[in-house]
Amino acid sequence: MEKRYGEIAIEEAKLERWENPSEERDYTIDISFPEFTCLCPRSGYPDFATIHISYIPDRYIVELKSLKLYLNKFRNQHISHEKVINVIYNELFDFLKPRYLKVVGDFNPRGNVKTIITVSSEK
Repeated sequence: MEKRYGEIAIEEAKLERWENPSEERDYTIDISFPEFTCLCPRSGYPDFATIHISYIPDRYIVELKSLKLYLNKFRNQHISHEKVINVIYNELFDFLKPRYLKVVGDFNPRGNVKTIITVSSEK
């Protein structure tokens, strides 16, 4: 079966960044991604979450379409809640080098258990 253009875009996704247009000022960028999915590493069942990203940029800001495609790359990965949020945090922090970054994974209940994972840096 031939891959569709969206599948190819997700497969080839790379984070992109732009110059911060107001580098002299501290301001917060809040991003919400309500359709995040990954796969449970034990059962293979899908896990659904809302990913919240909050950061104070320094030199760079993340380009939003590239972020969307990057987050969609996890949809077929067998990865724990804890690991995926730490991976997202680490990759964004290394790529953007922000003044502050917080990534929250608010996972939907499964088996009557709800998980919220938060990773953040100090200002």
